Amino acid sequence: MEASAAKFIGAGLAAIGMIGSGIGVGNIWSSLITAVGRNPAAKANVELYGWIGFAVTEAIALFALVVALMVLFA
Repeated sequence: MEASAAKFIGAGLAAIGMIGSGIGVGNIWSSLITAVGRNPAAKANVELYGWIGFAVTEAIALFALVVALMVLFA
């Protein structure tokens, strides 16, 4: 196997982490909407945790993207 082919395979495998992050973001927002729908008075408390969860999950996607780009171009 050539080195360039191995780089493309490695970058593709590293990018798989972004799929999980997309699923996680969808779960976070759906849970947030459900929680606010059940108890609208707790919106301020729940919304803060939703944004924190979103940021952490999105950071994982960015880490996967950085690793994929490092494998591809380094």
